[in-house]
Amino acid sequence: MQLRPDGVLHVVERADGPLSRTVTTRTRHDDGSDRIYRITNVKGATLDGETLTVPAAGTVEYDVTGAVTPLPDGTEELRWFAAGGPLDAVTVSVRGPGQIQSLACFAGPAASALGCTAASMDESAENAAFEQTGLAEGEQLTVVVAYPAGSTGAQPILERRFDLATAFTVDVWTGGSLVALLVLLLGGLYGLYRSRGRDARVVESESGMYAPLEDGRFAPPDGVRPGQIGTLIDEQADVIDVTATIVDLAVRGYLRIDEQPRGPYDAPDWLLVKLPKAPVQALLPYERALYDAMFDLRDDILLSQLHGGFSAGLARVRDALYRDVVKQGWFARRPDSVRSRWTVLGVLLTLVGLAGTVVLAWQTTYGLVGLAVIIAGAALTVGGQYMPAKTAKGAAALAHTLGFRQFLISGDVNGLPEGQRVELFSRYLPYAVIFDSVDRWARVVSTITTEGDNLYWYHGPAEWDLSKFADSMRTFVMTTSGAISAARQFRSF
Repeated sequence: MQLRPDGVLHVVERADGPLSRTVTTRTRHDDGSDRIYRITNVKGATLDGETLTVPAAGTVEYDVTGAVTPLPDGTEELRWFAAGGPLDAVTVSVRGPGQIQSLACFAGPAASALGCTAASMDESAENAAFEQTGLAEGEQLTVVVAYPAGSTGAQPILERRFDLATAFTVDVWTGGSLVALLVLLLGGLYGLYRSRGRDARVVESESGMYAPLEDGRFAPPDGVRPGQIGTLIDEQADVIDVTATIVDLAVRGYLRIDEQPRGPYDAPDWLLVKLPKAPVQALLPYERALYDAMFDLRDDILLSQLHGGFSAGLARVRDALYRDVVKQGWFARRPDSVRSRWTVLGVLLTLVGLAGTVVLAWQTTYGLVGLAVIIAGAALTVGGQYMPAKTAKGAAALAHTLGFRQFLISGDVNGLPEGQRVELFSRYLPYAVIFDSVDRWARVVSTITTEGDNLYWYHGPAEWDLSKFADSMRTFVMTTSGAISAARQFRSF
């Protein structure tokens, strides 16, 4: 073997016949890296990964890079695994670019500390010789020769070894980088919310209890209808908005709700009846879409049979509701589109963070830093649901709407004229559905004294009277919402 001044070890082997042996190309250097021995310029044999195959007796040559290591005492150490068993006898000679400072050899299993049969150098200290007899299968001969400092200037080839513990090392640098990046990213997300996702501010004078009566007639705040209120409040077109709209259409004279008779173990059901001469041309687009989806060229439909074309029509209702709140000037853009855009960005950022974490963990000890991007991506994905922002007009309408809710929850209705209570209390009810105050207003409606046992928009079965209206309306709202959810178009907005 000849160690050249450039640190490359040139090896010449003489084989007595065909053989195949494993050549060591990687050893453990320390806890975090492996040492690589790069073999090139193979002649007289083939090298497939770590297997050196000699086809016939003869000479084999190859170069090894990475076999030299600077030592703390200033010398340079050549270490190479010169032969592998089974072999009866091995002789190795080494010549280098300087005088030998020390030498050693080991024989046996990998990392063996047992000395070889013989190791010596000549009088000039320029040539070393090693011998080993009886090298068994799986055993190898390792030769070690030290040369003066600067003989080659070569360095070992080190490759980081992946280890989960070291990949996510926690120290001052990785921890500090994680915190700094988290502050930067989450601070940026908060800045986005402040600039893009926060509702326009509304002056205090816009808020306060709102009594929806003008000249003895019902007047909801800003003329807002139940479905619009539901979308305005939570920025989503959902099941309860559609349920409230169905009740509102009945109260306003577009349809009648007939509760069906049932036995003790029968499921409740209602017949939705289309009323003739109803001014459907006056309906808002989302109301007309719902009206058409329910009746679909028929005059009545059981609530339990709302499927098929109704399911497909719900998508149009949802779309029309979102377009309506933009048309009203309450949102600059459709809330669902805003949520989708930010959610997609959040998912993409999370995926970038995952890819970055894998790369950092595989190549460095800074895998922990990639977690900051994952956390920021997850925060953006969740926070995207809160990014739709109301305009000043929308925020003012919301303030009025919340004042109306306060009235529905706690307002005094005892002063209303007896003759107006049927209409006024009925008109409140769809809004109570939105505000989850059905029980209170259904009980209020049930106290109305009317001719007969029915309301103009709600008919009960035989032997039914208004004292049962509260329970009937509560069940109707729950059943209707369940029917809409079962259509799956409105399962999640």
